[in-house]
Amino acid sequence: MSDKSPPLVLGLAGFGTVGAGLVRILRENRDEIIARTGREVRVKRILVRDLSRPRSCPLPEGALLTNKAEDLLGDSEIAVLVELIGGVDQAGSIIRRALESGKSVVTANKALLAEQGGSLFELAEKKDLHLGYEAAVCGAIPIIRTLRASLAGNRIDNLLGILNGTCNFILSEMSEKGQDFASALNNAQRLGYAEVDPSLDVDGLDAAHKLALLIRLAWGIDYPYKNMPVEGISGVTQADIRYAHEFGYRVKLIGYARSEATKDPAEGRIEAGVCPALVHEKFLLARVEGAYNAVRIEGNACGSLFLHGRGAGGLPTAGSVLADILEIARGATPDNTGFPLRRRATVARVKPDTDCFSPWYIRLTVRDKPGVLRDVAGILADNSISIAEVNQKGDTGEPPAGSRDGGGCVPLLIMTHSAPVAGIRTALISLENSVFVLEKPVYFRVLARSANAAS
Repeated sequence: MSDKSPPLVLGLAGFGTVGAGLVRILRENRDEIIARTGREVRVKRILVRDLSRPRSCPLPEGALLTNKAEDLLGDSEIAVLVELIGGVDQAGSIIRRALESGKSVVTANKALLAEQGGSLFELAEKKDLHLGYEAAVCGAIPIIRTLRASLAGNRIDNLLGILNGTCNFILSEMSEKGQDFASALNNAQRLGYAEVDPSLDVDGLDAAHKLALLIRLAWGIDYPYKNMPVEGISGVTQADIRYAHEFGYRVKLIGYARSEATKDPAEGRIEAGVCPALVHEKFLLARVEGAYNAVRIEGNACGSLFLHGRGAGGLPTAGSVLADILEIARGATPDNTGFPLRRRATVARVKPDTDCFSPWYIRLTVRDKPGVLRDVAGILADNSISIAEVNQKGDTGEPPAGSRDGGGCVPLLIMTHSAPVAGIRTALISLENSVFVLEKPVYFRVLARSANAAS
């Protein structure tokens, strides 16, 4: 492609942090873009909600603001629509109409693709168009392209990682500065890492959206997002952060997925979920701090790979948006998921979490009386749960407010060997209903050593 090739013309829907970052990179890296693609990339129209709002970023030369989506969708010169407005309904409508009108699309919208990606990818393939979404998962980390292309010759066995920078920042603040959850969340909001309504992040839903996209890329199947077990970090206390440290672990919000070993991975059940978990401090995932993301992938040919980088922010995310745009500018053949349509029509066989096994961390607040440890061990044994390590703290004095018992109480900390989820839940119900446990038990998964390799 020569330097005299016509420019690739963009319509930009959304001019917030990421949109402004994209415009900045297009301006500052213009020469590099032309050198890499042989053509210029130009923004013609920008869709915004409020035309009168002051803009911190200057408009690209010749670009026009509009508050009408039709001005982008109806412009035949615009070849690529870049969707950065977020949400599901309006964004979904704009993307669908863009594809139907023959425009390729680049988006950072993980929620939309997790919930409606099947039909959108089908439409893009029928139209032979690009639907790029590198920026939808882990910001600057090139995880989409890695799974779609670089590891195409592998059978992916499992993947897991820290997929939400907001939660990782909060847990890092709690771990390193001794803050409680509320204080760490407030600090994240002050610094712009968390929204005013942080529920999408702290409840684990954002990470679950991203995990659904990674599952599609790894195994070519659609995981029913609403069936995914998801737990956020609002229940993580400073006490559990501290006790985890004493055992040699860090608490992280982890998204995980693994396929049962079969000749055709699409035929095996997929175990997946998002939850707070204890990660041993010597492993790389435990060392990922602040608003960073990391993903560990294990394949039968590549072995284990670890990708780490900025998970959010205007410029890191905009850089991933631009990577998709440049792929289109080079004239690449669309390959949006790495699998043909007939394979993507397969819906994942979900492995119920009650069939899954894991080591566990359990914290009980118990009566400070002889025989309690014996009784706790008995209930765990009755549910096929073997204790790996136990630590009873000193008397904390008065029982918790509203507890069922007078007298002193102590925290009883237990690390188990691998045990079934169903057995853990049954055992904890029995423990909660016993006379010697004074508060609702707290429990978290512990990542097994095989899932925590230091490489």
